[in-house]
Amino acid sequence: MTSSATSSDTLRMLVLETDDPHPKTLSERGSFGQIFHDLFESAGSSHSPHPLKIETSMHFVVDDAGEGKFGRVPRYEEIGEDVGAILISGSMYDAHGDDEWILQLLQLLQHLWSRRPLLKFSGVCFGHQLLNRMLGCQVRQHAGQKWELSHTEMNLTPIGKKLFRTDEDTLALHQMHQDQVVDAPTPETSNGLLEPGTRVHIWASSQHTKVQGVYIRDRLFTSQGHLGFDDTMVHRQIQLRKEAGSIDESDKMEVAQAREKAHLEHDGVVVAAAILRFFHGEDHDVE
Repeated sequence: MTSSATSSDTLRMLVLETDDPHPKTLSERGSFGQIFHDLFESAGSSHSPHPLKIETSMHFVVDDAGEGKFGRVPRYEEIGEDVGAILISGSMYDAHGDDEWILQLLQLLQHLWSRRPLLKFSGVCFGHQLLNRMLGCQVRQHAGQKWELSHTEMNLTPIGKKLFRTDEDTLALHQMHQDQVVDAPTPETSNGLLEPGTRVHIWASSQHTKVQGVYIRDRLFTSQGHLGFDDTMVHRQIQLRKEAGSIDESDKMEVAQAREKAHLEHDGVVVAAAILRFFHGEDHDVE
């Protein structure tokens, strides 16, 4: 499936979809790839002095017959040379897991990273965690097994303020996770994927999660928070996790707080605009 806008400066993004949204969200807004396309298209339309355009291809990669998911991780040769950016969606699966499709996806990403030096990478939630795992980071459950849910204030680092072009100290995004990246990757952890001297930045942190996003100039811009979620999606995704058993009675306080905060305004479009600028190479000087 492809959503497109043709222009000489249109960037082509491939979204590797690692789960389906809630069935009602799927019928109303489409797959996660479509949701990302619509969000980036909206963010790009208001860019000054001219719009930043994006064309989006989507590929569902989850192969889990027991859950009724029959996707496939594409082969390296199937990723066209015209693709300028890869984005990995969120998922209810564990980014530190060893499901066969997750290991295949890791291998594909490693090959793309090492063989396509101009390709840019982004990931949200699961995608953020998986890309950092690829670069040698530890991904694990929160030490207190607590969830970070719904509207969450994040403290920006100096690099974060540059990326988002703001003097504010915080941004807010919807969260939906228990696992987290423990620390940012380094050239030493990356098994040769990062050149010696590569600068790696954490762009924000929260009380729950130290690494809310990672930035490497011209290569990587990830987000633990969900830029495309709205309050309805928050309620529905919580329900999906309750049905799956990953959120249970022990989490009822966090769930109640999440439902109370879900309506609050968040900065998803701001984050999407920054990632889109990164895709287009506008933030080359931010390092």
